Amino acid sequence: MKKFLKSFNLFEIILFTVSILAVIISFFACGNTEYLYLAASLIGAGMLIFIAKGNFIGQILGVAFAVLYAIISWSYKYYGEMATYLFMSLPSCAVTLIIWLKNPSAKGKEEVKVNKISFKEYIFMAGLTGLVTVAFYFVLKAFNTNNLIVSTVSVLTSFAAAYLQFRRSRFYALAYTANDIVLIILWSLASVENLEYIAMVVCFSVFFANDIYGFVNWTRMLKKQNVCEPERPAPL
Repeated sequence: MKKFLKSFNLFEIILFTVSILAVIISFFACGNTEYLYLAASLIGAGMLIFIAKGNFIGQILGVAFAVLYAIISWSYKYYGEMATYLFMSLPSCAVTLIIWLKNPSAKGKEEVKVNKISFKEYIFMAGLTGLVTVAFYFVLKAFNTNNLIVSTVSVLTSFAAAYLQFRRSRFYALAYTANDIVLIILWSLASVENLEYIAMVVCFSVFFANDIYGFVNWTRMLKKQNVCEPERPAPL
């Protein structure tokens, strides 16, 4: 336990504490009674700080967050969000958990080995993301999804982020920051009709800050790992 706690630096402790306080204060300040929103936001904050550290625990929390967020999205007819997290993010977290455990850095399982992917793979990812996004657009349209265009953009950014996280690329965090911006807009539109959804706006604002830190920290991890470990082709 002491080793686990010492793995967090001062900034990470402050970031996590501020994130938790922001979620709790906004929840009660708005008179929210949907404790599912609070649970999802708190789990999400924990998930992101662990993922930012390259720790596999983040993927375990990601499975729980995906389930809760899918339920919340369904309640407001954001079927794109529901489908994305239930059928893409949830299985992606489960598979990524296995991949991360199989590819630890020299520090051990508490930190994953950061991977560099080729330009050709980025092209492949872009094409695959485009196909998935187009397919989801028509599915979401058929289900009369609220805020269809924004929901479709959310699918695009979510899929790209999930792919990059699965491949252990530090650029997963940039894709998720883009997704956070989309989701802040999406839930801001929902909160116009129901103030209880402000909790989700705050949730993804917290996510935005944590994902920015995730990119910074993964960049730092990559540099340290390249110094400590000889670079070699990384398996899945």
